[in-house]
Amino acid sequence: MAQRLRFSAAAAYRSLRAADPVIGELIDRHGPYKPRPSGDPYASLVRVIMHQQLAGPAARAIMGRMLALFGDDGHTPTPKAILAMPDSTFREAGVSRQKTSYLKDLAAHVADGALDFDALDPLSDDDVIHRLTAVHGIGEWTAHMFLMFQLGRPNILPVGDLGVCKGMKIAYGLRSMPTPKRAKKIGAAWSPYASVASWYMWRVADTVTPD
Repeated sequence: MAQRLRFSAAAAYRSLRAADPVIGELIDRHGPYKPRPSGDPYASLVRVIMHQQLAGPAARAIMGRMLALFGDDGHTPTPKAILAMPDSTFREAGVSRQKTSYLKDLAAHVADGALDFDALDPLSDDDVIHRLTAVHGIGEWTAHMFLMFQLGRPNILPVGDLGVCKGMKIAYGLRSMPTPKRAKKIGAAWSPYASVASWYMWRVADTVTPD
């Protein structure tokens, strides 16, 4: 099921077409903006931590072994359950010492209310980033993805995302991958709908024909 947008897609298309003909052409080519569905915010952060610095198959295998520690239903363990599990048991399942510390820090923040997902919605983008990155193992990229796909914020420009930068290189005919500074300059015209334009950069990166 597609995510219900918290802003007008039609208004976003009008704004982006007027501001940047490149994005206008991409809207025509790739069709409507369809962000991935949002889910349980806590579970999504656990999944992000488990997938850091690992290829997909390896991450899924370790994730499966980690979930099996807590039962066979495949559900994300509660913060209380993660905090109660010995570090050595995580390591036996293939979860690194570092990732175990990240999972437990996330669990502690949620358990004691320092990270209250229900309280994030009315906050500014910057305040949400500040709350999320207070958890060890959650950086700006993860916070940006959370803002875009969990909270449905319309004006997020993840200049540290490889897919967005690759899309910029292709769409704008750049000779090399843009630096964060150049990516911000390109994306400045997209405000207040940078999230939508960034999604089209991912579409470009997904569909480029190899040389």
